[in-house]
Order: sequence, then structure tokens, then C-alpha cells
Amino acid sequence: MRTATAYATPSAKAPFEKTTIQRRDLGPRDVLIKIHFAGICHSDIHTGRNEWGEANFPFVPGHEIAGTVEEVGSEVDKYSVDDRVGVGCMVDSCRECTSCLAGQEQYCLKGMTGTYGSIGADGRPTDGGYSSHIVVDQDFVVGIPEGIDLDKAAPLLCAGITVFSPLKHWGAGPGSKVAVVGMGGLGHLAVKIAHALGAEVTVLSQSLSKQEDGAKFGADHYLATSDDATFEELAGSFDLIINTVSASLPMGKFLSLLSLDGTLVSVGAPSEPLEVPAFALIGGRKSWAGSMIGGIAETQEMLDFCAEHHITAEIELISGDDIGDQIDAAWDRVVDSDVRYRFVIDTGSFA
Repeated sequence: MRTATAYATPSAKAPFEKTTIQRRDLGPRDVLIKIHFAGICHSDIHTGRNEWGEANFPFVPGHEIAGTVEEVGSEVDKYSVDDRVGVGCMVDSCRECTSCLAGQEQYCLKGMTGTYGSIGADGRPTDGGYSSHIVVDQDFVVGIPEGIDLDKAAPLLCAGITVFSPLKHWGAGPGSKVAVVGMGGLGHLAVKIAHALGAEVTVLSQSLSKQEDGAKFGADHYLATSDDATFEELAGSFDLIINTVSASLPMGKFLSLLSLDGTLVSVGAPSEPLEVPAFALIGGRKSWAGSMIGGIAETQEMLDFCAEHHITAEIELISGDDIGDQIDAAWDRVVDSDVRYRFVIDTGSFA
């Protein structure tokens, strides 16, 4: 075993503390990654505050990891020392089920191994990217293309693929009309990617406070959902709606915005159930679907697409001596929707 410096929270309501964790020794197909940056995802907060069930404590979150290869196992043939690499939400899967064989490891029928909160190949709970180093099988590592700064690349490993996958799957592109609900960490990347795919993009946000940003990111239209006139004006308008918010919404009103055979895809995950209004689906042969990140190959496709189209996350960087306090404050600010648009931790400050 080898050690790494990390920041962990010892319980659901406790502040972050600097600590030392263990990483497994390199197996023949393992890659040792020096983590340079780790994004903060709302999933970290949901998990660490026991909103999705009881977490394993002490808890080291982080599944938006960008860094460089420091060492490789004897059979590694995909990466070399100093390569720019990333790790997203999963570090393993069964590799044998129909989902895995189809390149959809995130939907592994036996359950994919999460970057944190799962049991890893060494039989121990996995610890995430709020740390100095991580050891990952090469098949679950992706290359970060030149032209994308590592700090701005980190959120693409979760937020980016979370919106890229449904946009591609449901055919966003020239001639399609796409609405993005919410202009936060997920939403701002959904706008950028949908625009780059060639879709006509509308942002549906609670207010117009980020309208200028929306236009800069590629939105063609920007309307406030707090105004009932929005739902009257846009009824039956969209082929695809990507719902990025992790809060309860009046789903019937949003389903009314879909055109015939349109689909609303939820990628945000509120802790409370959402109601399914049957008649809102039946009228117009509409669909309400869900989507969770993407497979490893699709994640690499997303990174290459973002590099080609100069797409990166808009970030606030956390760096300095008081990292633990800053992480605590950042978590509260994410819950309050007080970030434009993604926090990223400079893990070089852990030394």
C-alpha cells in the first residue's frame, strides 16, 4: 500500500479535515495519477450529507479528477508517465454484462464501482479525488487533450459527460430544438455542448439573472420559469428538454413544453420523489427519461469534442492554506446555487 494526502469529512455534518489515506500498490494494468485538480459536484454533497443514504465515513469525495500519470504498471499500454489524464465517476465494473460489453459501463448490471463510496479492487472502500494521488485501472482512465487546461477540464469528467450523453443519445443537432432547465454547473455545459452540436438552444431558468451568460455560452433564447407566461408561450416547442436541477419541479408544466414525441431527460437527482402526471405524457406521446454519465469511450469522445469546439467549464478555483474551510464554504454555496459555475480544488495546495 502507498499513502496519499486527502481532505475528508468524518461525519455528515462535520467540517473537512486534512488526513492521510491509503492507495493500493500498482497492479500490472494500474495507473498512478498525481491529481492536480478535483471538481466539486453536487453528488459529493448529497452523498457526504447522507441525502442519498448512509455514507462511509471518513468520507473522501471527488469524481471530477484531472492530473498527470506518475507511474504505470507493467502491462499498461494506453498511457505513459506525464500523460494528461482524467478519472470520472467510476473506476471499475464487471466488464462482462451486456451493458459493459456495449460500452455502457455506467449501467453495469452488477453495479459499477464508484470513484468514491464503493468497494474497490483491493476490497476497501474507494476514496475520491479530494486527494493528492489515485490508482486506477487503465481501462477507466481517459486522456485529456492538449488545449484544455486541467483545472477547467476537471468538471467535464462528471458535469460534461452527464449532459453530453443524453444530448447525443436523443439526437440534439441541426434542426432540433433543445431546452436546458437550470443554468448551473450542469446547465452551463449543456448550453455550450448543445450549441456546438448545432441545436437551437433555450435556457429555462428561475430568473433572468444569468441571461447574459446564457447568450455568451450559445443560448438562442432565455426565459424565466417564474413567469407563467413562459409556459404558455413555449407550449409544444421542444424536441428535447434536459432537466439539470436537483430540486422538485412541477413536471406537468415542463412536460407541456415538449412537442409531439418529445423527450424530457432528468439528469439532476433531487432527494425527494417527483410526481409523474400521466396525462401530460399521454397527450403528445411524450417521454420522460433519465440519464447517468456515459461509458468510458463516450467520455473520451466528449473530451475530444470539447477540445475541438473549445468548450471548458467556467470555474472558481479553491487554492491556498485554508483548503478545508474553503471546501466547507463551497459546499454551502453549491447548495445555495451561489457559484458560477463549478468549484474546482487545486490539490497541489494539499502539500
